[in-house]
Amino acid sequence: MVAAGTRWALLFFIIIPLLSFMVGSEKIIIRGASKVTEFIHGDGDGDGKRWAVLVAGSRGYDNYRHQADVCHAYQILKKGGLKDENIVVFMYDDIAFDVNNPRPGILINKPNGNDVYNGVPKDYTGDNCTVDNLFAVILGNKTALTGGSGKVVDSAPNDHIFIYYSDHGSAGVVGMPFGDDLYANDLIDVLKKKHHSKTYKSMVIYVEACESGSMFEGLLPSNLSIYAVTASNAVENSWGTYCPGHYPYPPPDYDTCLGDLFSISWMEDRFYIYISIICSSSSNLFNIFFLFFFNFQLLYSDLHDLRKETLKKQYQVVRRRTAVDNFDRSHVMQYGDKKLSQNPVFVYMGTNPDNQNFTLTPQYYTSSSFSWSVVNQRDASLLHFWLKYHKAPRGSTEKAEAGKKLRDIISHTRHVDRSINQITKILFGDKKASQILTLIRPSSQPLVDDWSCLKMLVKAYEKRCGQLSWYGKKYTRAIANMCNAGVRVEQMIEASTQACMLYG
Repeated sequence: MVAAGTRWALLFFIIIPLLSFMVGSEKIIIRGASKVTEFIHGDGDGDGKRWAVLVAGSRGYDNYRHQADVCHAYQILKKGGLKDENIVVFMYDDIAFDVNNPRPGILINKPNGNDVYNGVPKDYTGDNCTVDNLFAVILGNKTALTGGSGKVVDSAPNDHIFIYYSDHGSAGVVGMPFGDDLYANDLIDVLKKKHHSKTYKSMVIYVEACESGSMFEGLLPSNLSIYAVTASNAVENSWGTYCPGHYPYPPPDYDTCLGDLFSISWMEDRFYIYISIICSSSSNLFNIFFLFFFNFQLLYSDLHDLRKETLKKQYQVVRRRTAVDNFDRSHVMQYGDKKLSQNPVFVYMGTNPDNQNFTLTPQYYTSSSFSWSVVNQRDASLLHFWLKYHKAPRGSTEKAEAGKKLRDIISHTRHVDRSINQITKILFGDKKASQILTLIRPSSQPLVDDWSCLKMLVKAYEKRCGQLSWYGKKYTRAIANMCNAGVRVEQMIEASTQACMLYG
């Protein structure tokens, strides 16, 4: 154990010089806004309007983080100068007042963070939060809407559009809170229609989901003036963060993840100086002193003057924090018209006037961030229900309900694993089955040749074996491989019937 005198000696001789270095470092430079930059980039009004579509694709308190991500994004855009009439929000809106929420009517996106729910427009909520309404909104087609506020992206040729999506995903598919899922080919078709209508100048899309790169890989052309950034490549998971039991810890009354790593990385970028040996053996007073001085934060979209920060620089920061500085990692990817990455973030998100005089030198973008622990998106719900069961009083109704939910989840995952494996063996035999389950196409090719086949095989499976759900959708790549190998719907129906009679 480190003696008290030694701790304070370390404080004086190590930490104080580090603080002085940080204060005097050339890595952070605050200076007045460049008049030339302001002249070139303007205030956005003379170069068309900014539009934004924000989508939380999940529902249920165990998916708290997705709606918190979207609400945080809204607050950044609102402070950046976007008007509510130009921001369209999709979220099921079942989290803020859920009985499990320890702070009713409030959502936070980071430990001890501010409320991000207040003021968020409720454009498309509940059963109106559908993929058809999303497409109608993007295309500006009010006649195709069913319910909701009626707000659409009524953009003009010089306008700029930002689309942000956060939820579970799988190969070629992301979820929606109600109704059908969002398939990659349908999204690309809608984007092509939007481009053909000549109703925007440029578009930026950020997608937070597992295997989110598969939504654009081999599909998004570079000539649509659309730049897409995804939380992972086409084969990786994305990650929840600020999760119970994982540093940085959420408040103790939260038993769910507060955010997602990619999402909070583009909305905030922070780095920590952290000396674990000192902290692990220090007194409470020392910890308080240490955390006070050394919890340095640089909030990306929250703090930066986004007139001076390009999409490319933001991508570099987010990619490093997501892939390099975390042991569990995914690789943030770029697709489409990468020339747009040279545009300032300001073009799409505006900028908070309070941040106008803040800028950073290029060295910052290669600086290291503190590596904290994260949770696989597909495991976050399991973590939530396990914690509810663990924390509930013995013999209580709450413990019984949580235990049943936990058993149901485990039973479902086993059912899906067994049934998909059995279906593959029925269709291809034992030797070839493993190849179908694991085959990954070259990155230049889309997931599947016939998207209608993929949708029909998924429906055939679900009709006989039950919903794939957030867990089972990890097998959409295997089902796509079945399509590419020539499996017909009739064959899938027969194989699913056999497998699920066995493992039903």
